[in-house]
Amino acid sequence: MPKRRHWENLLSARLPTKDKPLLRHAVFRHATRLLPLLAIVMAFYLTGCSATGVLNAVTSSSGYVLKADVAYGLRPRQRLDIYTPISARPATGWPIVVFFYGGSWNTGARSQYRFVGEALASRGVLTLVADYRLHPEVRYPDFLSDSAQALAYGLDEAANLGGDPKRVFVMGHSAGAYNAAMLALDARWLKEARHGPNELAGWIGLAGPYDFYPITNQDAKPVFFHPNYPANSQPIGFTRPDAPRTFLAAAHQDKVVNPQRNAVQLAHSLEAVGVPVTLKLYRYASHTTMIGAFAWPLRLIAPVLADVLAFIEATPPSR
Repeated sequence: MPKRRHWENLLSARLPTKDKPLLRHAVFRHATRLLPLLAIVMAFYLTGCSATGVLNAVTSSSGYVLKADVAYGLRPRQRLDIYTPISARPATGWPIVVFFYGGSWNTGARSQYRFVGEALASRGVLTLVADYRLHPEVRYPDFLSDSAQALAYGLDEAANLGGDPKRVFVMGHSAGAYNAAMLALDARWLKEARHGPNELAGWIGLAGPYDFYPITNQDAKPVFFHPNYPANSQPIGFTRPDAPRTFLAAAHQDKVVNPQRNAVQLAHSLEAVGVPVTLKLYRYASHTTMIGAFAWPLRLIAPVLADVLAFIEATPPSR
């Protein structure tokens, strides 16, 4: 009997009395299996990025080879981790993602996002998870210079790492999505690193802030010199016809970053000038589970990983 029909019968109001003990046993057995996963979900909803350690703890260490603590610059936080797939390398190399995490430009560490590296690398995407300097050590725009150097490392070393130089993507979540957006849309930053946005196969923004003045987040205010905001520091001001292909995603009811003002507005602005844009709004995700859904316990919340992979795979290998 198909599993779905089996459960429909078990939960039917007409279940025979003699079978009710079976129902109780089945519910108890499956509930106890789900309890650890439910605990992870609740931890991530309630504590956000502090729960990434839990996700890493249940993340497989197979499916990739990790090369940790690779320098892309001279400063202590200018380091990245490289997740290389163990799958057969395509003739032109694996697609590459350079990922930047969030944390209001105040917190975060690449070691907290092993579950992101594993999710992508185990599916054939060479992944670089990069640190960048944070407040109070720096303020805008120093973390963008760091991010540009990290992305430049990915572009420069693509072939040496086994990647496809024509399929390099930059991706970020929350504050990291802002970093990714600025690198992809505002040519100043990659130009500093002797590269340009035209070298990217696309960029991926998850729950990112792209038009957020005046700032209400207390942690982010000093990062952008509130209330004396620097000019030309919002991604929405850099929509242009030659921008890279774009994937924008957000939680439908994001309480941290307004999805309509940010993801939806930027998507419409880019589409209006002819940029190919994929926009996804996930009904059951939150701001933090937008990235948490890369880990296997949280993937039922939203198909973020599958949608990002589809976007990457839509770029054909170079010839």
